[in-house]
Amino acid sequence: AIETLPPEVTLSFAPYAEGLQGWIDLARASGHEVLLETPMEPADYPANDPGPYTLIAANRPEDTVRKLEWLMSRATGYFGLSNYLGARFIDSDAAMNTFNAALKARGLAFVDDGLAARRGGGIPRASADRIIDDELSASAIDIQLRALETGASARGQSLGSGFAYPVTINQVRTWAAGLPARGLQLAPASALARR
Repeated sequence: AIETLPPEVTLSFAPYAEGLQGWIDLARASGHEVLLETPMEPADYPANDPGPYTLIAANRPEDTVRKLEWLMSRATGYFGLSNYLGARFIDSDAAMNTFNAALKARGLAFVDDGLAARRGGGIPRASADRIIDDELSASAIDIQLRALETGASARGQSLGSGFAYPVTINQVRTWAAGLPARGLQLAPASALARR
């Protein structure tokens, strides 16, 4: 993804990754802006557990901030955070108020996969219009990418989210190469983030 996708594609990295800072440095050297993934409590937690530093909706604010500080300390060079799962956490007003206050104090953005589309927070925000690789096939991903184009044409912008699956990387690379001929411009997630 770092080497083959256009630099306008924003990349996010899991905080538990081995060699995290090196991956972020490599991505930035290749022109990509970077987000740090934040494991958040999903609706089916604990059956689906995103790790020991998962932000839990019912936790006290100081516990959320402590976990968040550990996550953010894993690396530097990211402009904001993204969610990893998080349906239950994002649905909690108290949890999101704590999360947003912590990001605001540090001047960080929050870019989500669409789960937090109705949330504000007084911080730079962007929400994906769709996850492009819920179905892992080239044709299904192409349909989602065309839907992003339709959204961009209708609203002036559109944001997609996906994972680093080989099929996703390949389809996005091919799709992005044809955008200028279709009158569209690829932009990093920060270009869509607004308060």
